[in-house]
Amino acid sequence: MLIERAGCVGREDELVELTSRLALTRTSGSAAVLVLGDPGLGKTALLRGLADRVAAPALSARAGAWEQDSPGAVLRQLLGGTPPADPAAAADALVARAAGTGEEPGLILVDDADLADTLSLQAIASALRRHRDVPVLVVLAATRSTSFLGEIATETIRIEGLDAAAVGELASLRGRVLHPSMAEVLTRHTAGSPRDAVALLDELPPTRWARPDTQLPAPVHVRDEVRLALAGCGPEGRALAEALAILGDDASLGQAAALAGLEDPLSAVDALATAGLVETTHDHRPRWRTPLVGVAVLATMGAKRTADAHQRAAAIVDDEVRRARHLVAATPLPDAGLADEVARLAQRRGDEGAWAEAAALYRDASRLTEDPLRRDDRLIRSVDALVAAGDGMGAAALVPVVESLRETPLREAVLAYLAILRGRAAEAEVRLTRAWDIVNVDREPETAALIATRHVLHSLARCRGDDLVTWADRAISLAGRDSAAGVEAAAIRGLGLAMAGRFEEAHEAYALAARRVGHSAQTQRITMGRGWLDVLADEPDEARSRLEGVTDPRVLGGSTRISMWALAWLARVQFLTGEGEAALQTVAAGRALAAESGVALVTPLLEWTATETHLLRGSWADAARTARAADVGVQGYEIMRVPALLARAHIAEARSDFRAVLRILEPLTQAPAGSALAEPAIWPWAETYAAALIAEGRLEEADEFLRPHETRAREEQHRSAQARLATARGRWHGARGDLAGVRDTFDRALALLDGLPLRYERARVTFAYGQALRRAGRRRDAEALLSSARDLWDGLGASTYVDAAQRELRAGGVRAPRGQRGPVDLTPQEETVAEMVASGLSNREVAAQLFVSPKTVQYHLTRIYAKLGVRSRTELAAMAAEPTEEP
Repeated sequence: MLIERAGCVGREDELVELTSRLALTRTSGSAAVLVLGDPGLGKTALLRGLADRVAAPALSARAGAWEQDSPGAVLRQLLGGTPPADPAAAADALVARAAGTGEEPGLILVDDADLADTLSLQAIASALRRHRDVPVLVVLAATRSTSFLGEIATETIRIEGLDAAAVGELASLRGRVLHPSMAEVLTRHTAGSPRDAVALLDELPPTRWARPDTQLPAPVHVRDEVRLALAGCGPEGRALAEALAILGDDASLGQAAALAGLEDPLSAVDALATAGLVETTHDHRPRWRTPLVGVAVLATMGAKRTADAHQRAAAIVDDEVRRARHLVAATPLPDAGLADEVARLAQRRGDEGAWAEAAALYRDASRLTEDPLRRDDRLIRSVDALVAAGDGMGAAALVPVVESLRETPLREAVLAYLAILRGRAAEAEVRLTRAWDIVNVDREPETAALIATRHVLHSLARCRGDDLVTWADRAISLAGRDSAAGVEAAAIRGLGLAMAGRFEEAHEAYALAARRVGHSAQTQRITMGRGWLDVLADEPDEARSRLEGVTDPRVLGGSTRISMWALAWLARVQFLTGEGEAALQTVAAGRALAAESGVALVTPLLEWTATETHLLRGSWADAARTARAADVGVQGYEIMRVPALLARAHIAEARSDFRAVLRILEPLTQAPAGSALAEPAIWPWAETYAAALIAEGRLEEADEFLRPHETRAREEQHRSAQARLATARGRWHGARGDLAGVRDTFDRALALLDGLPLRYERARVTFAYGQALRRAGRRRDAEALLSSARDLWDGLGASTYVDAAQRELRAGGVRAPRGQRGPVDLTPQEETVAEMVASGLSNREVAAQLFVSPKTVQYHLTRIYAKLGVRSRTELAAMAAEPTEEP
């Protein structure tokens, strides 16, 4: 098979599962696994990859339909000779050969097992029953299951088509370097079938793989199979097949019958199903067995018949977009009238927010346009619509084509748009400035409005609220509030108001925008923006309700880009309300969309939430990995840079490395005037930075730093921002020994969070309050708070901070019965210090975690050494490692 020449690609999960199951036979004994998958998905390659991966030689066989009536045909391959005629004797011989004399488990592989002869299957079944304790794994690969195969195998692995990354890897093995968007096109075209993908990679010249809008054919072997199958379907079957191929997947059987000229199409459906070309559903709607079947049917029709059929189909379909695309398919040469009609439809669909349809229509209009300037303009608008739909990879693949066109304001705006989504702030700034400089606002108000909307998105990514509102108002003024540019500007304008601290105005703006848009594809943009605002405004329940409804870009023809933002902020809501597992699942969905679309702008926000979730769980390696992912590709946009810095800072904070926290977050203290980085309600970094200053003993700096942030949060009446900053201020009072200040400030912080479902924020405040009281010597008051914090952390699955709360409780001496101490009478504080030093922490790290000074730690350590009779940290660690005697 073709896939065998490319190796086993994209099946790592299946290989790991099978090798693990093989290893399990050491303790659980013999077993069988059935691997199911359609033809061409690489079952044979998977079996060979498994055989290459294991240490012991595998017994392999491949069944054939022509040998089904030949008893022992598969056994003959496995045993290397004539098998015994008795199934039990054959089973014994098979196990003896598979197990051998080595120490490794035995492996038996049978490909196309659904075609195996009865005697061989009986012998395999007997082998598993008669030799249950022998470490042997049987792997049976089949296209379909049978009752006998299901009886033999207790477990089933179903393999599906490869993803785009694996198809790209296949291409590289064939000497083709595909753009990711082209790999995605090939994956969709072949449904991820390795056999079909490799066939096309071998059959088509390199020039066909240069652009993602290329029309791929069916592989030769599929065309041959379909041509042969159609020959046996009769005239009615062939006519229905051609009608289905012309109309596409969305066609009803009635429309296909009308195009084929059939009054009763069911006999034709049966003929196609019998030939293996279609599968039928309960409502008699035929569906191609694979997408390539329909492509192959079109190839059998020829250009003239195909064009005529598309012309007739345009009169049958009732959707204006489908009608237009049929007319385009029926028109091989430029047609100015049709091109204008299609371009107008593209603009309407874009105005409605259906950008993916608009992109295809603009591309069709460009092909039918003879005037070079209008042709280029329509091609550029097609790329712009691709970007708006979130297809960054498809748009990026067309960048060389767009860059080769003459410079226009539209061209620069489109290239800037793509640069924004890819996180390239400097490039976007240059292109947007150039676009605005060369556009004639009076003659080209529509293009000027489009440029203004790109400035809106650019300002959002730079976290410049006032600039965003200015550009949004300009776009709305130029294009009109109900235009596509006006709606897009309004969908983001509320976020600009929030970034400028004008939350009440932001809510009013979104309420007005929602009433204007109604229920259309544009609804996704407005709803996502409102959900984002709800997150910033301490309204997580409303945020969840809105964001959950717009995470699927297929709903109402929405945008992948908008869905990614919705997923990023939904994950944030889930984290803040204590749903860590749900947050990680949402992040994974966002990652998948990012990989599929090539949109990089949202990735750091997703990975920041993942990092914090992993930290709470004590998954340090995962936290480090996601923090690195947040930092990759950050090229200047604040909306990418801030979450990436916060991810790194929170890791440093969890390790009590407060110098690193200050070093990481210091750039944020230099935010220019008008930046939302100075808005405590937008980015929660100020409290972390202030706490690090306090931990380092820099109290005057902390006080000076906190004051403007506290004033801003208080003026905006933002509850969670005030609570976060009050937590830092409470630590500051504690460091100065001001017990009254500690109590007043922390009590106010908890009161501000009262009624808000922000479990994470409440746990942080409660824990910090307990730490401050314990340091002030109020041990019993501290115990109540630390116990509460421990329970809150436990409810969040935050094992890292559950342990920290336990350490604080032990350090306070409450609930530390003397019977639990060692033979030397260490105080509770000394016990905690000894334990932490023995674990390898430095004095500074111990001081940071216990919220005392390094000098205090050294004082305790000196007393510990004297009491225990040790002279160094090494001896203390060795003593701690000694097993304790049971009483």
